[in-house]
Amino acid sequence: MRKLFRTSSTSSLGAAFGLLAGLLAFQPAAQAANPLEMNFWLSGPRYDGDVPACEWALDTISSRFSSKESKFWNSGLQITGFSDVREIAFRPRPSDVIPRRFCTAHAMLSDGHARQVHYSIIEDGGLAAYGPDVEWCVTGLDRNWAYNPACKAARP
Repeated sequence: MRKLFRTSSTSSLGAAFGLLAGLLAFQPAAQAANPLEMNFWLSGPRYDGDVPACEWALDTISSRFSSKESKFWNSGLQITGFSDVREIAFRPRPSDVIPRRFCTAHAMLSDGHARQVHYSIIEDGGLAAYGPDVEWCVTGLDRNWAYNPACKAARP
């Protein structure tokens, strides 16, 4: 039996690409929001700079650290205490970003070593943007390199 139509995958691919490009060429240009859209329930975030003091986060850091070490790194390492807790910066970025308090502390670990902990307390950084939350890094124990090098990304 004879083939009545000759098809090629290259020609059908080219035709599909041409059709897609033609459809995209006739799309209307994006427009800015009108005054109703700008002022109706779209007020944006309202931050008042209500960020807890540096000591607020210490219990959270120690519990999350021991949980992370036991679950992911099969380690019994824990933070046994903190000293020299101090603020490094408060809202170091422009005024329209989420307020943060950057802090540092020395942590004594259960292995007998003292390590530096860098952390930031974030206003409305909790679950569903409700309440403050903390991001932290223990220098020398950032095993997944989330804040490398030497927890530099956790500082301002």
